Amino acid sequence: MAGNVKDKEAFQRLNFLYQAAHCVLSQTSENVELARFYCFTQKTIAKRLVLRQDPSVKRTLCKKCCSLLVPGVTATARQRTTKHRNCMTVLRCLHCGQCKRFLNNPEHRLWVDQPEAQLENQSQPGDFYPGTTPLHCKQGPSTKELKEKADGPISQLSSTGPSSTQHQVPPSKPKT
Repeated sequence: MAGNVKDKEAFQRLNFLYQAAHCVLSQTSENVELARFYCFTQKTIAKRLVLRQDPSVKRTLCKKCCSLLVPGVTATARQRTTKHRNCMTVLRCLHCGQCKRFLNNPEHRLWVDQPEAQLENQSQPGDFYPGTTPLHCKQGPSTKELKEKADGPISQLSSTGPSSTQHQVPPSKPKT
């Protein structure tokens, strides 16, 4: 499957930039600007090539300043309870103050992680119902079939001539 991926080199470069940002931040927390530059470069490459990033990667990047959100280093993580008794994780970027809120629901699964989202599990064009084809794959009748339906078989027309066939004209509606 990895051989069929379009822009494989671009995804490898995005992966490298993301890992480099993590590596730089893990060595010393003073390299926040370099990590932000790597994340900004990653975001611009993905935007320019119109590539979709994994939700787990997008959740760790600040939308406002492109900073890598690592709790305790570049972000603060807090647990909050809403009015409806839902627990939320709130990540606040220490550079710009932007907040990200994530619902704490153990049963929640992202669409990407569900089995029906995988390309191998999706149905192929002929897999809808046995012996049938979907509407977008069906072809309409050919021009020859349409002419035969309207005038009768074409072989009869050529032997007898066009004057021998009678066309019925629907009666016109009276004008009121």
